[in-house]
Amino acid sequence: MERPPRRRLPDSNARYRERSFWESRYRDEGADPTEWFGGLECFREQLETALNPGDRILVLGCGTSALSYDLFQLGYADVTSIDYSGTCISSMQSCYAHCPGLHWAVMDARTLNFVDGSFDVILEKGTLDSMMVEEKDPWNVSQEARMLLDQVLTEVSRVLRPGGRFISITFAQPHFRKRHYAQPAYGWSIRHASYGEGFQYFLYVMTKGEALSLPDQALGRSLHLRPASPPPVCRLQDSDDEDYLSAIEL
Repeated sequence: MERPPRRRLPDSNARYRERSFWESRYRDEGADPTEWFGGLECFREQLETALNPGDRILVLGCGTSALSYDLFQLGYADVTSIDYSGTCISSMQSCYAHCPGLHWAVMDARTLNFVDGSFDVILEKGTLDSMMVEEKDPWNVSQEARMLLDQVLTEVSRVLRPGGRFISITFAQPHFRKRHYAQPAYGWSIRHASYGEGFQYFLYVMTKGEALSLPDQALGRSLHLRPASPPPVCRLQDSDDEDYLSAIEL
């Protein structure tokens, strides 16, 4: 599977909070479906293990992806999709006006306007990746990015019902991304699968009400540890009366 094409994304994580950026982006892109990490056919097998008939589904940051419609076509008749861009949501409403089970709303993923326990499944595909696009070192994520993800994940946990599943589809490998998901405050367990040929993508499933494994608890704690300082660099002092070969013990 080929890697998804590069997309215009914010110059910094802070710009994710600027609605104007997303409005202009979707005006430029139009309503053509754009799929990060492939369409549903690429990960359908992994996804369906986490879905049940009759699930009420929320799609975070739907963008111009056809995923919401594909879920509707599979028989999931109650799918709500949100995006930060009103331009995007208007386009998607127009495209899928013939699907009465698809609902659309302009909304910030950090502040979900739903009551507690509203959904059986919450699904995001590349939305969290777009929020972290300017992070240079996945081992040492900035405080800003950690807080941003925590805001979103706290809201996700709140609007999931007990036993509900949060599904995250991403290119982020487990040793990087699971640290963010494995926080006890969210109250869920974690499992993951991968798909793709050559370049691998990952599908994480968090089940609310199940306990984190001990390894995942340890991984979650590692997110809050201060990065280790690099070892000091040893340099030889120049000296007229020091023999270089003796200094390096040859």
